[in-house]
Amino acid sequence: MLDFKVAKDTCTRCGLCVADCPAHVIDTAEGFPLITAEKEAGCYRCQHCFAVCPTGAVSILGLDPAESTPLTGDWRPDPAQLETLIKGRRSVRRYKPENLEPELMQRLLEVAWHAPTGVNTRQVRFTVIDDRDKLASFRDELLAGIKRLVQDNALPEGLAFFADFVKLWEEQGVDVLFRGAPHLLVASVSSKAVSPLQDCVIALSYFELFAQANGVGTVWDGLAKIAIADLVPEAQATLGIPEDHTLGYCMAFGKPAVQYARTVQHRGALIHRV
Repeated sequence: MLDFKVAKDTCTRCGLCVADCPAHVIDTAEGFPLITAEKEAGCYRCQHCFAVCPTGAVSILGLDPAESTPLTGDWRPDPAQLETLIKGRRSVRRYKPENLEPELMQRLLEVAWHAPTGVNTRQVRFTVIDDRDKLASFRDELLAGIKRLVQDNALPEGLAFFADFVKLWEEQGVDVLFRGAPHLLVASVSSKAVSPLQDCVIALSYFELFAQANGVGTVWDGLAKIAIADLVPEAQATLGIPEDHTLGYCMAFGKPAVQYARTVQHRGALIHRV
């Protein structure tokens, strides 16, 4: 049930909710918006109608407009600061040996989960290792699995370099898989989703920017993704990732032990205008 309701005493009958509905399921009766029973199945549950109503007269899915953050006044971030954040973010590969505060981690995950998904399916699942000792144990499991492949000469073609990671850890204590980060975030989604890989990458992109805005370092961890998804797939069971999920990507994160002094200078954007 959509539980679509309109407070007639505050509805101005402006028509914004009708015009902004991407599924075109909102009609009007006696001038007031409504969604008929036969059109409910076509609703994307995107909440555009809920968000666009200037008076907060529209409610859907049992939500209370008064509990939302108002988008009034100068609520957008400063463009120059946002530009600096985007240009100044770095892939962090040196971390402090301590956990993030639980409250901060929860906030990062909750905000990142607002990232858009294909057809608003909202099925991205965040699997997070929230303790550095747990990640150390998981790293040992992955490296042990990779070592077995090395001993059996069973590393897939093109991935022989993973043998070097085992050697570096055993001989020098160098953690190439997670770069010494205390935490790992894995984004996965049902393989039946409309755009599983894209949904995961978009969600992690939102996580990274909000994390870095909060002083948290991140690194896109393709090596961990390969190790978990392709080399030691039993590690997915350790993480509790559902069997019917596509593992989109991984991101290691934590308090950075490095501070960068300036943005880098990339060459101009590759742009093709049509």
